[in-house]
Amino acid sequence: MGHSHSHDHGHGHHHHGTSNKKALKWSFFLIASYMIVEVIGGILTNSLALLSDAGHMLSDAAALGLSYVAMTIGQRAASNRKTFGYKRFEILAAFINGITLLLISLYIFYEAYQRITNPPEVVSSGMLVISIAGLIVNIVAAFILMKGDKDENLNVRSAFLHVLGDMLGSFGAIVAALLIMFFGWNLADPIASIIVALLIIVSGYRVTRDSFHILMEGTPLNIDIQKVKEKLLSLSEVKGVHDLHAWSITSDFPALSCHLVVGQDQDGQDVLSKAKKLLHDEFELHHVTIQIDKEGEEDCSSDGHCN
Repeated sequence: MGHSHSHDHGHGHHHHGTSNKKALKWSFFLIASYMIVEVIGGILTNSLALLSDAGHMLSDAAALGLSYVAMTIGQRAASNRKTFGYKRFEILAAFINGITLLLISLYIFYEAYQRITNPPEVVSSGMLVISIAGLIVNIVAAFILMKGDKDENLNVRSAFLHVLGDMLGSFGAIVAALLIMFFGWNLADPIASIIVALLIIVSGYRVTRDSFHILMEGTPLNIDIQKVKEKLLSLSEVKGVHDLHAWSITSDFPALSCHLVVGQDQDGQDVLSKAKKLLHDEFELHHVTIQIDKEGEEDCSSDGHCN
């Protein structure tokens, strides 16, 4: 019987972590600063579109700050009590971000309904200036986050979606301000807010769904577990595969463990090397734990099923 644990994840992960932290930090300062301007502007112009955008910016600032803290904590070293360290904290932060987006969208719907039934006067010129400046700030923040590892890191992606939704919110406020300015259509303000809320719901749902999947130890979306099993069985030495599990420690850190059944005369270490290389080359799995079981002596799962 043999056992192997392979993990060569370190250097690249650290490099991405540093760039992600910088992107989150600068985006946070940018968004938090302009959020104050937008809150004041929303109150002075009596614009729900601006106030909802400011509310989303508050969520952005909280999300970015939380994401930054999460990544800082996530880089803490592993301990005897937390053998994977605090990497999973990033996913918890992403989950909270997603839930926050959903709650904010519900509040915007409520406020928009109040304004549709009783449209207030809005100072369109001030609304236009503030929303244009807000759009520019969000474009810069989105550009900063795009330099991070948003396609691989769920935490950076959740922050990026916050900013993207906010960017669309600013654009909606610009359109609403122009409609009010040229046509006196005050209903454009709450309607723009509803459009923003719908966009927020979509991004919030996606982030919540993806982070929940990881928290529930779901199989990484880019890994077909059946295909992994078939590939392992394609090795001539492997007679069976059981207790095969794939999950994510955090969004860019997939892991896999399994038992491979081999013939009595097979060299366990040789099979381990081949299996690890296959998983690395075919599925980009770096953190792999494999146990070799000799045929007739394998440790079966609790239901007695070994293949």
